[in-house]
Amino acid sequence: MEFFTISLLNGLSYGLLLFMLSSGLTLIFSMMGVLNFAHASFYMLGAYVAYSVTQFIGFWPALIVAPLVVGLIGAGFERFCLRRVHKFGHVPELLITFGLSYILLELVQLVWGRSSVDYRVPAALDGPLFTLFGTQFPMYRGFMMLVAILMLIAIWLLLTRTRIGLVIQAALTHPETVEALGHNVPRVFMMVFGGGCALAGLAGVIGGNAFVTEPGMAATVGSVIFVVVVVGGMGSLAGAFLASLLIGIVQTFAVAIDGSLQSVVAMLGATVTPDTMGYAVLKLKVSQVAPIMPYLFLVLILIFRPKGLLGTREG
Repeated sequence: MEFFTISLLNGLSYGLLLFMLSSGLTLIFSMMGVLNFAHASFYMLGAYVAYSVTQFIGFWPALIVAPLVVGLIGAGFERFCLRRVHKFGHVPELLITFGLSYILLELVQLVWGRSSVDYRVPAALDGPLFTLFGTQFPMYRGFMMLVAILMLIAIWLLLTRTRIGLVIQAALTHPETVEALGHNVPRVFMMVFGGGCALAGLAGVIGGNAFVTEPGMAATVGSVIFVVVVVGGMGSLAGAFLASLLIGIVQTFAVAIDGSLQSVVAMLGATVTPDTMGYAVLKLKVSQVAPIMPYLFLVLILIFRPKGLLGTREG
């Protein structure tokens, strides 16, 4: 019971962090049709900016300043770079964001160095939130979960209960009509792209000190958030939320399980003998194959449900 409960809480916290990352990418794709390859780099940039701001004025101001800085950088990139190639189609958009990811990586290494930085959890949140079955659950993980849930509610209210949200959604399907009503559609898209990058920056502020802030952090989570977006359904915010929790929980449980694949198969009632095909693979521990599980979800989703769990468009 202790193992299950603690692993579940850890999985939920990790899944909610994945949602914080994937929500911005989902919004950008659903509103603009742009698959931003540099999204994880904005997450990395948010962590590094938060680290620098924390050194001067503390963590709590960094929680606001860093996403704003990252959002402004993203908006500037959309205004002066991405917008110029938008008319040429999706491939140039992919290539320019792919190039941006390498530029941001090199800039981070030039400014902050190639090794990790000492970005720590704030003292006010450093400690146990509660003790369950003799195991302490960190207060900071609870804070991560709270921020992610508040962010989900804020995005939902913005898109469904405000005038800005209605204009954003209308600009996606009827840009000419929105222009005729006096709204600047390119500016709306710039705000959407900048807002999505700001959400990635916020995830960097929260996740940078919970894990490790170093130049490889973008590559570590970059592929996983694309898996989340595809598994949840391209452009579906609710799907991204569901997929994030699913992947976070499954991967956390897999990492925590000390048994082999053979023992798992035996629990399911199957008999495994040394001459069985794949016996050597079944000798691997579950924790060893945990990193490939998100990609296994991706393959299965693409085979059996290409539009994703809650998606509406194919691919």
